[in-house]
Amino acid sequence: MKSSLALPVILLLSTCSAWSQSPEATAPVQSPDPSTASAASDTSTPEATEFLNPPAGVETRGDVSYLPEGRKEKMDLYIPKNRPAGTLSPAVLLIHGGGWTGGDKRQAREMEIGTTLAENGFVAASINYALKSAGKYPINLQDCKNGIRYLRAHAKELGINPNKIAVLGGSAGGHLALMVGYTSGDASLAPTSPYPDFADNVSAVIDMYGVTDIGNRKKTDKDGNPLELRGVDSQVKKIFGETDSDWKKASPITYVRKDVPPTLILQGKRDTTVDRDQSQSLYDALIKAGAVTEVIYLDKAGHTFSFKYAAAKAKKPLERDIGPEVIAFLKKHLGNS
Repeated sequence: MKSSLALPVILLLSTCSAWSQSPEATAPVQSPDPSTASAASDTSTPEATEFLNPPAGVETRGDVSYLPEGRKEKMDLYIPKNRPAGTLSPAVLLIHGGGWTGGDKRQAREMEIGTTLAENGFVAASINYALKSAGKYPINLQDCKNGIRYLRAHAKELGINPNKIAVLGGSAGGHLALMVGYTSGDASLAPTSPYPDFADNVSAVIDMYGVTDIGNRKKTDKDGNPLELRGVDSQVKKIFGETDSDWKKASPITYVRKDVPPTLILQGKRDTTVDRDQSQSLYDALIKAGAVTEVIYLDKAGHTFSFKYAAAKAKKPLERDIGPEVIAFLKKHLGNS
């Protein structure tokens, strides 16, 4: 059901920035049965260590290798404990922010979200991916798609339902999450290894204040009200290209169509990093296309909020915990198992 919700929250400090696509993406492909995948896909049990002191109901596995051999970027897993034998949980891939040049899978925001998801029955996977020049588009996107493919390749030992996977990202991660969801099946953007037999389509997307149209970002006043266009800075050009055509090919709004995955958009009205028109333009385009979408505007929030906190590291609370709304959206579109 399409809806627009308005929820109040407290102002938060901005720590990272984010920021497009090509007109037509082919229909999502379905994942094969993990038991019939070729030997080229590594389905051995991941070797990892617990990386934090999680709540009693959550198991963590840190620094799991999910990219081709030699890559330094890793994945952290948050897994519900004490699941009944044979339970297959829905999963969510988490993509951190940082302006495509920084950030980490163990930022306070990502750890809070990963833990919350696991406490509510989801397997969460938080990834690091290629940044700066090493992450020139579409390499950064292909890393994220490999995150989805990894979850399918390892679905059996992780207790994941391979047909119920979502993607969530904040800021630059929100942009990449949308691109993962909206470009599934586009061979020009697909990774070639290490999981060629597994699909990267998802069943839902959660975009937290992500850039949706790289070439049309706006400046804002101190209260987050959008002003004139800000232009594309040199660092972003190094990652996404120099031309308007390049930016459109890397912008989620370019790929909007009726059959994109259900999309939940979270946006702070006082965001001075990613202007709120980025979220509104995407929402309007999704509604026009007949897609399934919801938007939640947080009246007093700025950039980089998590489910519970305006500033996760300092544990500065939001006026309300938006986790229940996010969990409800995921359960609506993924189910409980």
